[in-house]
Amino acid sequence: MSKIGAYDAKTHLPELLERVQKGERFTITKHGRPVAELLPYSGYDAERARRALVRMRSAREALARRGVRLKDVLKRGESLRDLAHEGHRI
Repeated sequence: MSKIGAYDAKTHLPELLERVQKGERFTITKHGRPVAELLPYSGYDAERARRALVRMRSAREALARRGVRLKDVLKRGESLRDLAHEGHRI
């Protein structure tokens, strides 16, 4: 995977998109640190999404059998959305 700076990616986006359509992948960096990947669109994989939901349901059921409730996991005033986005930058 090739690396390209954010400024160059912005400047040359049309050419990069052409190359990505042909299968190339790029890591976009900012000040030398990777911040994003530009890669060919792989489409929506319904089967993969279904398997993920089955795993989540299974994990939720296993926790419930052990007596773990959502309110036990959340901090005071924290929502499930907050927990899901923990560590994400805004």
